[in-house]
Order: sequence, then structure tokens, then C-alpha cells
Amino acid sequence: MSDIEIAQKAKMQPIIKLAAEKFNIPAEHLDPYGHYKAKISLEYVNSLKDQQDGKLILVTAISPTPAGEGKTTTTVGLGDAMNRIGKKTIMCLREPSLGPCFGMKGGAAGGGYSQVVPMEDINLHFTGDFHAIGVAHNLLSAMIDNHINHGNELGIDSRRIKWKRVVDMNDRALRQITVGQGGPANGYCREDGYDIVVASEVMAILCLATNRADLKERLGRIVIAYKTDKITPVYARDLNAQGAMAALLKDAIKPNLVQTLENNLAIIHGGPFANIAHGCNTVTATKTALKLADYAITEAGFGADLGAEKFIDIKCRMAGLKPSAVVLVATARAIKSHGGVKKDELNNENLAAIESGFANLERHLHNITEHYGLPCVVCINHFTFDTEAEVALIIKKCEALGAKCIVSKHWAEGGAGAEALAQEVVNIVDNREPGCRFVYDESLPLWDKIEAISTKLHGAAKVTASPKVKAEVKALQAEYGHFPICMAKTQMSFSTNPTAIGAPSGHTVEITEVRLANGAGFIVAIAGNMMTMPGLPKTPAAERIDITDEGVITGLF
Repeated sequence: MSDIEIAQKAKMQPIIKLAAEKFNIPAEHLDPYGHYKAKISLEYVNSLKDQQDGKLILVTAISPTPAGEGKTTTTVGLGDAMNRIGKKTIMCLREPSLGPCFGMKGGAAGGGYSQVVPMEDINLHFTGDFHAIGVAHNLLSAMIDNHINHGNELGIDSRRIKWKRVVDMNDRALRQITVGQGGPANGYCREDGYDIVVASEVMAILCLATNRADLKERLGRIVIAYKTDKITPVYARDLNAQGAMAALLKDAIKPNLVQTLENNLAIIHGGPFANIAHGCNTVTATKTALKLADYAITEAGFGADLGAEKFIDIKCRMAGLKPSAVVLVATARAIKSHGGVKKDELNNENLAAIESGFANLERHLHNITEHYGLPCVVCINHFTFDTEAEVALIIKKCEALGAKCIVSKHWAEGGAGAEALAQEVVNIVDNREPGCRFVYDESLPLWDKIEAISTKLHGAAKVTASPKVKAEVKALQAEYGHFPICMAKTQMSFSTNPTAIGAPSGHTVEITEVRLANGAGFIVAIAGNMMTMPGLPKTPAAERIDITDEGVITGLF
């Protein structure tokens, strides 16, 4: 059966009943969205503050390939397995974006028998969080143009507006647009553009805010533009926009509670991409899970050079989180892909490609253990076409590096197929104090932070930028030098060239743009030709998604 067919046959339990039975969450603190999903009140979240924290486990992966790696599937399978062996565990995931659901992915709620449900709801609107984020963002956009149209008392330079518009869809035609055409009645004419919602600073702010007051304060300090003197910033609070924006996010700030196919609880909240944003679910969701359960399993987007780095250097640094271990997900197919095998040949045994492509896994493993300072278990997410020789070779090469490697069959068998992985993870986290290392010190200059990420993690020989970009970094250094870096880079390679598979070294990273995310509290460094508004592929997933006369969704993978 397809993923959606498996999900639609799930025997879900009412979420209010399940929350009460599993974690004693009172019904009055849950806002139900139908029978199987609910929001947790912030009042209840705050009531947990004196509870002892559980252990935090991060799931990440090798560099993505067309073959797929399965981070969400592994996160769910591991969580189900840990509950099966008697460990009180909650999973924390990101919300899927409609862009990739209708673009390449066709769904992002796990796979096989390791899924979160209701799968269709989670993928297609869920509880409306992304809609609220998009509307809050675009309200600010409208207020900027409206202020200028009515006299521009703040002296905003319309050529230096930094706040674009957003939509939750891959639409390359909106990357660069012109607004205000049609004469004075429609405002004034200027260049503008769209990002996808998951790249919005409002998304990052929601994911890093710790309460409503923090949310509103962060929204207020968004830098929207500069004045005609070119150096004086204009903030969202100068337009008095933060209150209305926070009001639009009044429900979006509450974590969402759902269940797995095995009726274990999962919190799904927030969803920034890791290639163009910081790639982690909300701090609120993670901290809530740590208070409720003995173990919280979370994921970070794309490879460990992106999502995991941002999880450590941005999320953990800001929120004071202390992870205990990392699970690095790989598949034999993905390793062969990094060894140069074409997608239509990945089901064929190829030990030479395993030997060659293993370099990608090795570098990620090195980064996790040496630079993040965390113990790591390699999880081979098993596919039916994997051969015994391929799996044995991967295990052998991991063991040669001193790494534990576990074959996990959660996709086919659910939690039962991941019990060995779960036991290995528990053995590690129960026998070490939580904590990690940062890739760079907070006091380093911004440019040195960019260089640290690129050279230490990505294998680059040097980092370059145009004089204009270097001048912008220098200008930001004076006031924002303590901010962490959010590297926007292709997810497909350690380099900025998406076709450079394996573990390229000695390359040059060009920083083409820097953006201040003052409300989020980090600097976005865009490396290479990285778009913050993706496009649809030649054959988008939207072409196969449909609904029957009975209201049954089909085609979501």
C-alpha cells in the first residue's frame, strides 16, 4: 500500500482521550480541531515549567539525494520503538509546507508504518498555522506600502525596503515583481518580490519565541527598511504593527498534538526549511515535550551540515537546550547516489558505489562527534532492495570509524522494526550528561562565523564575497556581531554546487547576500545561487493529488 493508503486505514484514537491516558493532559487545556488533532494551551505549557526535563535526541541525515533518506520516518519509528520498550517518549516534528507537498515531496508525515496521522490534514492546511504566519507577514507588507502612500512620515526609502511578501507555494514567477502599477490610486510603483512562507522571518520568530510577550517583542524589532540616509533602520514597531501581527498568531503559537499509527503522541509545530531558514520546530514544542516525557525526539531539516548545525548553533544556543545524542539517518540507496549511481540504477547492488559514497556519511559523522560534541548512532533506514552485502559493508565501515550502526526496518514494521535502534539510543543517553559544543563562539565576528561553518563543516578552502556584500557584513557587525549565522545553502551538497556529491573539499564558498533577521535574532548568509522562493519541478506532485466524490484524498505520498 502507499503511505496514504496505510494512513487512511489507521485506527486513530480521539486525541483528547489519548492525551489524558498517556500524559494526563486535562481536556480543558486542549483545543480540538476535529477528533484527532488539538492545540495545547500556553497556560498548560507554562504550568509545566517546574517539571524535570527529559532527554533530548536529535534525528538528522546525510546530504539529501533523489533516493530519499527518511528523517521523519525514522523519528516516528524510533519514537514508537522507544514507547514499545517502555520508555515514555514524545516526538517533535515540523509542519509540512504546501510548496513541497505539491512540488517534489507530495507529503511529509513519515512513511510506510512509521507515520503521523491524520496524514492528509497534517499535509494540507493542518490547524492553519502557516496561513496565520503568511497573513501576519503580509499584513506588515501592506502596512509598509500604506504608510508610504499616506505621506511617509518615517522617511522610508522605498528603494531600501527589506520586507518582501510571502505565499506557501513554490512559485518562481513571484521571485521578482513590481507592485503599485496602475497610477496613484494604487499607491506607488516599486520593485518587490515573494519568498515562500517557510522562509519568512515570522516563521523563524514563531519557532524561537518562548511566550506571547517574547513573540510580540520579536515581531516589533523586525527591520523592514532603511531611511533615506541609508543607515537608519525602520522597525515593524515604528508602524505599530506587532500587536496586530501577534493577534493573528494567537492560535499558531500553541503547539499541535497528533498521534502516530501506533497511537503514540507527537507534537508538530512550526516548519522553517533548513536550506533557506533555520530548519527546526518550535522551541515551545520541544520544551513542552521535554517536560511531558522522559525522552523527546526531534528532527532537523536536510543534512547534518544544515539543520543539525542550526539546531545546535541557533536553537540550542538561544533556548538553552542540551541534546543527549544524535541519530544519523542514511540509506544504502542514498549512499550509492553519493557514489555516482543514477536514480534508476539504485536498486542494483553496487559495492563500489557504497565505498565511494560513504565519504558523505563519514563527514557528517565526523561533524556530529567532533564539532557538535555529541555521540551518534548511524541508522540504516532499510529498503526492500538493500542487499546483505551492501548493508554489511556500511556497518563494517561505520565500525571502522568507531561508530555504532543499526539496521532499522521501521518503514515496513513500524516501531517493532526499530527496537534495536531504540535500545542503542537509550543506552547512550542514559549514560551521559546532556550537552553539546557549538561550531563557533558567540563573540567571533560575523565573517569568522561564516568561515567557521564553511571550513569546519563543509570542507571549503575559503569563503569569498563581493565588496558590496563584505561592506554589508561589516555594517552589521557593529550592532549585530553577537548574532549566530543562518547559512542558506543548497541541501544537496557540502559545497554550493548541488551536483558536487559525496564529500567535496577545497572548494570556495561565495556569500552572495546577507540578510538581517533582527526579530529572529540571526544573520542569514546566502551562499551561492540559493533561492528563497523555490519553483515547481517539470512534473509536480500536484498532478497526481486528487479527491474522490466521497471526500477521500489520493496521491499524497
